[in-house]
Amino acid sequence: MKKDPSITPYKDHQGSKKEQVEEMFDNISGNYDGLNRVISMGIDQKWRKKVIDLITSKQPKSYLDIATGTGDLALQFAERLPDTKIVGLDLSEGMLSMARKKVEGTSLQQQIDFIKGDSEALPFSDNSFEAITVSFGIRNFQNLEKGLSEILRVLAPGGIFVILETSVPTKFPFKQGYGVYSKAILPLIGKIFSKDKVAYRYLSESASVFPFGEKLNNILQKIGFKQVEHKPQTLGVATIYSATK
Repeated sequence: MKKDPSITPYKDHQGSKKEQVEEMFDNISGNYDGLNRVISMGIDQKWRKKVIDLITSKQPKSYLDIATGTGDLALQFAERLPDTKIVGLDLSEGMLSMARKKVEGTSLQQQIDFIKGDSEALPFSDNSFEAITVSFGIRNFQNLEKGLSEILRVLAPGGIFVILETSVPTKFPFKQGYGVYSKAILPLIGKIFSKDKVAYRYLSESASVFPFGEKLNNILQKIGFKQVEHKPQTLGVATIYSATK
């Protein structure tokens, strides 16, 4: 299943999905962290900790966080493994500017590089990173398979790749409750608190059509990843995927 190409942030925008996603995250970067905590009721922090536990158990010496946003995951990871070289990559300069402010004037400036880049054309040589993560960003890829192929290319043999992404509960009544929340409440929160009135509608819509569970497992295996596993979180509203090369 490929992502529906019609799901883009701005219906009347002439730019590509990639350009629209970049503009959207530039627009919402200022209040992104706080709004995320409200929308997820703080549960996303629990999911991120599980991702960090997975990665740190492998003790990687090099780590890439794709779609790093404001750098939350990269920063938490740095606290756990201070000797690991970390790169946070994002398409949005607005998000990256927030991330850089968090490390400015601290010792983490030497450990973490926040760089602007395209997940579908990663500016790294083959086998560059022992660990790679994408948290709540993979559904924004313009070409999912191309992005995953690039991740496989820069992942070192034996390295670990972990995805944290929203998914859709499949059991009653959680499926119905999630539908109401994602289609009515989430866009309303975004409309009230974000200066970009359509951003959180897009984030909801894109989550609803993204392949999750076994469907994403199959895509990862098709690309060439090995030992692919997925674990639904909190009644299935998010899923953690892990794979290796």
